[in-house]
Amino acid sequence: MAKETQFVEQIADIEKDFPQWYTDVVMKTKLVDYGPVKGTMVIRPYGYAIWENIQKEMNARFKARGVENAYFPLLIPMSYFTKEAEHVEGFAPELAVVTVGGGEELSEPLAIRPTSETIIGTMMAKWVQSYRDLPLKINQWCNVMRWEKTTRPFLRTSEFLWQEGHTAHATAEEAEEETFAMLGVYKEFAENCLAIPVLTGKKTEKERFAGAVATYTMEAMMHDGKSLQAGTSHYLGQNFAKAFDIQYQSVNGVLETAYTSSWGVSTRLIGAIVMTHGDERGLKLPPVVAPIQVVIVPIASKKPGVIEACEKLKAEIEGAGIRVTLDTSDNSPGWKFNEWEMKGVPLRIELGPRDIEAGKMLCARRDTFEKQEQPLENAGETVKELLATIQKDMLETARKRRDERIVYAEDMKGILDAVDNGKFVKAGWCGCRACEDKVKEETGATARVRAEGEVAEKCAVCGEKAESVIIFARAY
Repeated sequence: MAKETQFVEQIADIEKDFPQWYTDVVMKTKLVDYGPVKGTMVIRPYGYAIWENIQKEMNARFKARGVENAYFPLLIPMSYFTKEAEHVEGFAPELAVVTVGGGEELSEPLAIRPTSETIIGTMMAKWVQSYRDLPLKINQWCNVMRWEKTTRPFLRTSEFLWQEGHTAHATAEEAEEETFAMLGVYKEFAENCLAIPVLTGKKTEKERFAGAVATYTMEAMMHDGKSLQAGTSHYLGQNFAKAFDIQYQSVNGVLETAYTSSWGVSTRLIGAIVMTHGDERGLKLPPVVAPIQVVIVPIASKKPGVIEACEKLKAEIEGAGIRVTLDTSDNSPGWKFNEWEMKGVPLRIELGPRDIEAGKMLCARRDTFEKQEQPLENAGETVKELLATIQKDMLETARKRRDERIVYAEDMKGILDAVDNGKFVKAGWCGCRACEDKVKEETGATARVRAEGEVAEKCAVCGEKAESVIIFARAY
């Protein structure tokens, strides 16, 4: 068997065993490895480079909205959690707690942060004194720990990386506006940077974040038709502000309680990229966040002038602000093609003696496998335009695939049939928790998000008058 064909056979068939395909891809492309503690992961350089690009794009968007980065402690006194009863109840099963430090039992147990509303609320209470201190918009990039029983790299691990934004405002209207605005930032980022189309809207009461007044989500469809919650934005009202005494003196000299919001995305986004765009040959990375956007593969590299021409081309492409690498390894061109395709590099350029003589380069797109000759002259601008086209086309391909797999159901059988066939299903819902629970019990699907602006006559579960339309799906 040829070395070129052996390489891709190292991953499972994406259609026959999607879970194993996912594990094979994230491991064999060196995105991640398993940590020594069950449920933890080591993010390898190639995977972390994606996260760095996500951070770069996100930070620009946050700072444009006046958000400042900060850092808060990993350890949080357990007494902080008890101040907001619903919050501690919601996170209690996932808390990891430190009881011994320096060889001695601690006077108060310390929780390893599962999220930071409590510690940030405590600090906001110190920093906010006057209406002049508002709005306060803080974000931190950090790790959190949630003691998960079932784990999978990037999608659900005991420890993961994320950003969590926290804001305090003078009025409910301002806090709600920030909640919606950040949901919009997430949607724009997911679609324009990750090429992942998302559905945004409000969660049901059952799926609401513990301690929030309302939770808003963005849901993405993976290759197998399951939903992935890719980010959330929470309107917290005055729940945490009252618990932690975040008060300010108004312009009229009256002591008022602030309103707060919080919002976050995590390294789960890397898993979302893999499962949205990946194919039978491995990763397929959107150019905006790809660690390597272009790889140059020399053809007949031992012929005079080939490597020199490739190095010149690399310098020109780098000069256009593009992340490019030149593969001068002694592997065969076919093996290199397979390797870089599996690693998801958006664009491959092949350059050999005939190309150099003709003043051209052969460009191969990872998303469509389309090959086209392009002039070497003004290569930087040509490649930049090609990458922009790839980014746009990846989003449209993913959106078309998703939209074709969203269906309507009028009863439980319709919901079951849809999710069994890897689809999202829109169904009328009466607003009753029992009906929501019944859908999960009988189909394994959960209420992912409300379909805003859509109406239905009756609930697909009980037949009573529908309050809203819900998108149900099985989820990660």
